[in-house]
Amino acid sequence: MDTDRIRLFGPSREGHLSIRGGPTGISVQLEELTAGAEKLDTLASDLVAVEQETGQILDHLCWVDRQPAWSTSAHLAAVRNGQWRVQAARAELQRISSQIRACLRDYEDAEWRANAGRFLGITSVEEFNTSWAIMAAAGVPDRRTAESIITMLGLAAPDVRARIDQEPFVRDALMFLVANFIPRPLAARQEESAQVELDASPAGLLERIRNVDARGPGHIEVLEVHNGGAATYVVVLPGTQAAGMYAGGDNPFDEAGIAEAMLYGSEEINRAVLAALETAGAERGAAVVAVGYSQGGIHAMNLASDPRVLEQYDVKYVLTAGSPVAGTRPGAGVSSLHLEHEADWVPGSDGLANPETRNRVTVSMASPVSAQEDKGLGPGHSFEGYQDAARIIADSSDPSLLQSTAVLTGVLGAGGTATATRFSLSRAKGPMPTLTPQDPRAHERGHGGR
Repeated sequence: MDTDRIRLFGPSREGHLSIRGGPTGISVQLEELTAGAEKLDTLASDLVAVEQETGQILDHLCWVDRQPAWSTSAHLAAVRNGQWRVQAARAELQRISSQIRACLRDYEDAEWRANAGRFLGITSVEEFNTSWAIMAAAGVPDRRTAESIITMLGLAAPDVRARIDQEPFVRDALMFLVANFIPRPLAARQEESAQVELDASPAGLLERIRNVDARGPGHIEVLEVHNGGAATYVVVLPGTQAAGMYAGGDNPFDEAGIAEAMLYGSEEINRAVLAALETAGAERGAAVVAVGYSQGGIHAMNLASDPRVLEQYDVKYVLTAGSPVAGTRPGAGVSSLHLEHEADWVPGSDGLANPETRNRVTVSMASPVSAQEDKGLGPGHSFEGYQDAARIIADSSDPSLLQSTAVLTGVLGAGGTATATRFSLSRAKGPMPTLTPQDPRAHERGHGGR
């Protein structure tokens, strides 16, 4: 065994796609290597005991036969050779363990240097050239540049959230002074319920976002899907619906909704979604899948990390596209798939790359873009581009993607007929109660939300 080659493997690549996280991700490799080194150390310790006991047996036999340890007697030679083999095996296990730990130390050192470089704005020549090429083609900063700028400004998601937890009143004061906006309660109104054909693949779920967005500002959708007799509910959340100078009005998905998602953990959206789930028939403990694009993806991840939601429902899966969600930690057991583009600065606007955990997979696209294709926040943020990536994922043989899509299929099945319940959400103009599952009269009050 050539242990000199023990090392960690970076993201796997398939065409224009780079896949990070999942069972082949760096963090899982680190966990497995650490666990392996600990097991090797335990085995080596056991062999030390065997080695000592074999030595004692050899000494006893030499004393009984009145022969030296180097005697050529067959029985003494057999015991002596056995002791040497145990010693050699123990030494080899210790050598492999030391190689593994050296690999872990090298990775930790490289990670520290990389993080220090990002904080100081230092990047490798290769990354620098790649970023400049992307920005020249797209006409906007790329994801890596956005992450570096946010980190240098001290505005990375964990830093901001730590400050908010310590001084939430500062957040509220800044929001009021800078944006003249403080999150307000939401009213939810059920619009209709209809039977639809659902494609439960990642591409099919993203198509539901397009359908919701086409209904106009402020709409969400809850899909009831039956798989093996059990009902699963899919919450579909749209991206930012521009309001321009009127941001902070009655549409919770306008530009002000980004601040609600990033700084307030989508508190009001989550309350409204809880109510929408109950109205759609979701019983306590039902499985839930959340899907969102851009701002909607932030809300989707916040939904999967909100203790109120996790207490009432079993959130199984989150799918996001073009969303800055690195700083959000979903509940235990929640699987998530995140689609990003190297030319899209939006996923990098929280200053971090997504964690690489066993249940969290990030697919980054590097397909060519052109500034002529820009329809808003840059060509890399194109919804159609993310749909194309989702279609490619369906045919991928990457182990991490296979596991992630298998989880989604296990929850939703192949799709088929589903019940779609559509809701319109609106911010209250003044203090008013929010639609909550605990208040049976709330649905009636929700009609006055606009």
